[in-house]
Amino acid sequence: MTAFVNPLRRTATILVTAVGEAEGSRGAAAALACTGAGPDVATLLVDVGGRPPRPTLIASAAARRLEERLSAHLPDARLAARGQVCHLAVGADSEGLETAAAAAPVVRESYAVVHLPPELLQEALRHPSLRPSSVLLRAELRGDRALVALAVRDLLQRGLVARVLKRRLTWVAERRALFGALSAGSPGGLPEKMVRRLVEAAP
Repeated sequence: MTAFVNPLRRTATILVTAVGEAEGSRGAAAALACTGAGPDVATLLVDVGGRPPRPTLIASAAARRLEERLSAHLPDARLAARGQVCHLAVGADSEGLETAAAAAPVVRESYAVVHLPPELLQEALRHPSLRPSSVLLRAELRGDRALVALAVRDLLQRGLVARVLKRRLTWVAERRALFGALSAGSPGGLPEKMVRRLVEAAP
């Protein structure tokens, strides 16, 4: 199956975060990044507040090229090529968001996925350079339905596409995604319709 690739002049940026105490947003962000990657195309996963990534034994040539471009553009960045995705860890603060905004345009061929702690979502939405096109919320509707409704309403009023992932991905899918090796349409991964809508939202 071919990856979902949106050939844009301006790199599409998709935010991913959790609502309430829902778990699995980081795995969902990694899975979303994987769907835009392929043998000749690499995506960027920015983990705001995440640990410095470790390189994997196997990384695609495209992911290594993106790693090299990012290293030249951001010499102090904590990044590594992992499978078909380049991972970048930044601080959970305004400076981290600035680094994420500076890194996204380097992707070129595909898109950037930015995983955020919930408390930074509003700041990321207001950031003048980050300019997200869509947002994926990982949420448990049983306990947070009202909170999710408010969050989605706010995103829609901002002109963004918003999607809610109601169930955490399977353990295997999350592990493969975090290694940059979860292909689009893989069992236990993100629904293809959801991915397509999030990616195609960019102008």
